[in-house]
Amino acid sequence: MNLAARWSMAGLALLAAGAKAAEPVKVGSKIDTEGSLLGNIILQVLDSHGVKTVNKVQLGTTPVVRGAITAGELDIYPEYTGNGAFFFKDEKDAAWKNAQQGYEKVKKLDAEKNHLVWLTPAPANNTWTIAVRKDLAEKNKLTSLDDLSAYLKKGGEFKLAASAEFIERSDALPAFEKAYGFKLEQPQLLSLAGGDTAVTIKAAAQQTSGVNAAMAYGTDGPVAALGLQTLSDPKGVQPIYAPTPVVREAVLKAYPELDAWLKPVFASLDEKTLQQLNASIAVEGLDAKKVAADYLKQKGFVK
Repeated sequence: MNLAARWSMAGLALLAAGAKAAEPVKVGSKIDTEGSLLGNIILQVLDSHGVKTVNKVQLGTTPVVRGAITAGELDIYPEYTGNGAFFFKDEKDAAWKNAQQGYEKVKKLDAEKNHLVWLTPAPANNTWTIAVRKDLAEKNKLTSLDDLSAYLKKGGEFKLAASAEFIERSDALPAFEKAYGFKLEQPQLLSLAGGDTAVTIKAAAQQTSGVNAAMAYGTDGPVAALGLQTLSDPKGVQPIYAPTPVVREAVLKAYPELDAWLKPVFASLDEKTLQQLNASIAVEGLDAKKVAADYLKQKGFVK
């Protein structure tokens, strides 16, 4: 090969390397309200640092999004630490009920098995919970599931709106009943199709069929907005689901500053903040893209 040919080959190699480095980052999320919010936050933070992105926010359900990132069709998305218990069929390990241990465990397993890196988690817990109407909570001093158990044992009036999955799944309502020593009978339950907490919360807010409590998630926006209050789980029955950006190892190598960019943003997203931001989307009907942009600007994360 002559010198000119060698130079042209070297030039092509450099061009190829440049094209590879410039490949846009595919940002995805799950289809729900919080998924859309967090996906847009990640997307906008990357955009603000001049990273070329492809918007795949609200791509689908957990299996769809998880399948996409493990197949390399997605580069980064927000996931929940507690889901590691299900991804790795390890539901019985108590580590999932401890924020730090659960995070460290899923980080280690996903790095080893899937070359996925869990960045800095948010100090929030989007786990299954029971929310009660504020009037009921205030009148009967209900702040925890312990309080609810004592209230039910005294024959307190109670009717819960929940999905069939929440009512039947051994790690959901039955786990709460077992840990806190209460049992809800059929007339105390209103089973609603699907797992949409917006529907169960609305039923409690409107007292549909006498409902005064709802299955909810810890960071659900409509809870406070519709006059409900979530009950704490002092016995730690549920795994902790801390929202965390998950990125492919190869992409993190190409953009090593990703964690530094996203860390302060996710560190600011506590439970109350996420509830308020989610409410702006789910209750006020604002666009998730705008809610994310306003929050990032207001906090000074994006100029």
